[in-house]
Amino acid sequence: MTRSGSYVPSPIKRSRRTHGDMDAIRAAIHAVLAADNPMTVRQVFYQLVGRRTIEKTEAEYKQTIGRLLTEMRRAGEIPFGWISDNTRWMRKPRTYNSLQQMLEITKNTYRRALWNDQAVYVELWLEKDALAGVLLEETAPWDVPLMVTRGYPSLSYLYSAGTAMAAQGRPVYVYYFGDHDPSGRDITRSTEAGLREFAPDAEINFERVAVTESQIVRYRLPTRPTKLNDSRSKHFRGESVEVDAIPSGSLRAIARKCIEQHIDRAQLDRTKLVEEQERETLRRILKRIEAAK
Repeated sequence: MTRSGSYVPSPIKRSRRTHGDMDAIRAAIHAVLAADNPMTVRQVFYQLVGRRTIEKTEAEYKQTIGRLLTEMRRAGEIPFGWISDNTRWMRKPRTYNSLQQMLEITKNTYRRALWNDQAVYVELWLEKDALAGVLLEETAPWDVPLMVTRGYPSLSYLYSAGTAMAAQGRPVYVYYFGDHDPSGRDITRSTEAGLREFAPDAEINFERVAVTESQIVRYRLPTRPTKLNDSRSKHFRGESVEVDAIPSGSLRAIARKCIEQHIDRAQLDRTKLVEEQERETLRRILKRIEAAK
């Protein structure tokens, strides 16, 4: 145990691994992902560190876990969908082959804006882009914006977000997920300050929900030495923990709790009823187009 109460695995003696050793690591990777997916590569790494399957080193992260996950996906041992990577994506306008195709897709995917009918407005903010695919599984069904800062958010990013919050005209709840280290804590402070600067009259309820000191103890999260050359480390106590160390299922549960506590279920039912009626309107329009051919 460290002074902060976090769990640190005992050092594992390093030796050349046998084929049996590598098979055991592959089996552990499969078990971890089968129980909870999708995960990022770093999340898989932290899960195996917590199980004392591997050492907590960058070499293990890159040369062992990164390499094995590549091999296992190519070999079909694990599905590609079990690994989340939101750092690379395509930018392209959505286009259609025809009006009929557009209506066909829209009648199945149309969603009415959920929060327009709720008394409050909710956003989730995330320090690391790579974890966006993990939290998106909770934010997308609830129509909640997932805002990724990728470290310190730019002034333009904060201005756009703050002015959008000010335009809501109702209480805004912001839940932040970030690393427990000097920079991660300061990013939280800077983000909140920036939002309040550009939305001075808005009611913004800002809460950092991960990583917290209590979560480090509760989940026995792997820690790392705090970087002493970080100019913000002077007032930081204890060791550092990356948000990636929290298991995917726990991260999603935290996000789900943040969102669901603000949902007015009766109003949600009314919104869903209107949504279905509007979908039926789209179906009728599509039938008329098909009949006219």
